[in-house]
Amino acid sequence: MAAFDVLNTLQEIKIETSTDIIIRQIRNLITSGQLKAGDKLPSERKLAEKFGVGRSNVRDAIQKLEFYGILKTLPQSGTVVSGMGITALEGLISDVLKIENNDFAALVETRILLETESARLAAMRRTDKDIEKIQTALKDYEARVKEGFTAVEQDLMFHLKITEASKNSVLKSLMLIITPDIIKNFNELQICKDGRLYQSLDEHKIILKHIINQKPEEASAAMRVHLQEVLDYSRSLKNGNSNGKS
Repeated sequence: MAAFDVLNTLQEIKIETSTDIIIRQIRNLITSGQLKAGDKLPSERKLAEKFGVGRSNVRDAIQKLEFYGILKTLPQSGTVVSGMGITALEGLISDVLKIENNDFAALVETRILLETESARLAAMRRTDKDIEKIQTALKDYEARVKEGFTAVEQDLMFHLKITEASKNSVLKSLMLIITPDIIKNFNELQICKDGRLYQSLDEHKIILKHIINQKPEEASAAMRVHLQEVLDYSRSLKNGNSNGKS
């Protein structure tokens, strides 16, 4: 008789962070109908006091929900609930809170396919408002880098704003599908280490320059160069060599 494999019957314990709990509570208010499209959330300070956490935890939760289009921040109005349908909302928040294992190399390959085309289309179709949004995302990323943080989510916000500027809703939807897995892998594998952060920042500026100057092929090529090192590293992991990043 084969020995009973205890390990294969056990499951990893998932410990929710303060940010996850805040996201879940806001989710419940929206899906229950207590918060509706256009409703304004209390200030970060008041939410932090109510949850009994630091404002940074609240800020991270709101930023994640904004990232997925669940909340949005309006000038002089604060943070409000977007008009996204409940079914879509449930799917997105499930992605925010629960990220499954995946093939990281395949994930990066898919990201390159999506983002090189997004950059090309953004250079062709971007508006002045799009440029402002991308520049704001870049400034946020640069500020976090200079503060000594890895800034994974600020990095991806820059990329998402480029995808939005492509004016292709399918590309944006596909990016949103893979983004939770990207965040998880980048954090767990420490992709954005100190030696890479400022190089990444410079590459972001080059991509943005080509989009501003409406040079689609140059923007696409710059995006490919930007993501190539991550692709090489992901393939080295797949081949059993984890020494490819610094």
